[in-house]
Amino acid sequence: MTAALRPAAKQASVSGALSRNRSIAIGLGVLIVLLVIGAALVGNFLAAENLRSMLLLAAFLGLASLGQTLCALLGGLDLSIAYVIGAANILLPKLINLGLPPVLAVIVVAIGGAVIGAVNGLLSFRLQGQALIVTLGVGFAVLGGAQILTSLGSSFAGTVYGVVPVWLSNMAAINGTTFGLHFPPIILVWLVISAGLIMIMHRSWFGRSLYALGNSRLAASRLLISELKLWVAVYAISGLMAAITGVLLLGFSGGGFADVGNPYLFTTVAAVVIGGTSLLGGWGGYGATVIGTLVLTVLTTILVGIGLNYAAQQAVFGLLIVPVVALYARSPPIRMQI
Repeated sequence: MTAALRPAAKQASVSGALSRNRSIAIGLGVLIVLLVIGAALVGNFLAAENLRSMLLLAAFLGLASLGQTLCALLGGLDLSIAYVIGAANILLPKLINLGLPPVLAVIVVAIGGAVIGAVNGLLSFRLQGQALIVTLGVGFAVLGGAQILTSLGSSFAGTVYGVVPVWLSNMAAINGTTFGLHFPPIILVWLVISAGLIMIMHRSWFGRSLYALGNSRLAASRLLISELKLWVAVYAISGLMAAITGVLLLGFSGGGFADVGNPYLFTTVAAVVIGGTSLLGGWGGYGATVIGTLVLTVLTTILVGIGLNYAAQQAVFGLLIVPVVALYARSPPIRMQI
């Protein structure tokens, strides 16, 4: 009898694996189709230089979307990410101009981002169901405060120029080098962080607790999982990664601009959604977001290559999100949440 049950058990296991990896399969399929379309429509689309440029832009979006993914797994969102990116991008050169050593200035900005994230997490937990508005309000306040601070003694508000450290420029510039190779180091950093986070999410208490809380607050409480600590920790990570993204973007652009984070306001959410992570919490992961990030970056490159402006690009993003989400909604775990 046991032998007779083995084929059925094996079939159920395979079926479960396919269900869990449905979003990955869809995302990879969309990515492959876009690569084929890009190669057909845009000259030199698959050239080494263009691929390197796409990976660089994807790294920025991927790092910014890391915190958004964790927040979504809780059933929340962090709309302060774009504003923390902008604040970090102008505060870092301001601190360096004031004479603070660059490494120390980066540490101060990163800690500031984590503190802002922790405040977001605390407020979002206390005001359940209002995370969207709370984080947006905090983001406005943070960026506004940063602009006020950087405008003191300057005739420019929201723009800060100064000497960017060479190591930071090399880290995030398209012509940066890694171990002597013409390869921006930020891409390698993103890959290492991605691999580390995916492993942590599936093999650590933190990751298992996050999925448990996203699936059922009641079950999580019975497992003695502290909901408050997780909310604060996840949003602190989101703020930290947003600040780091702002720092790296300074190395990319060479100057601090308050509006540099604007493109990340909804693209971080789009990357999470296109990757297949449920905004209701408890389903998905950063590996899927990495694919969503690549899809958005490749699509943007195609749209720019064929001459569409920013408004048209946003319209196409919206048209892509709707059918992709409709496909993901057919997955049993997500369908059961709705």
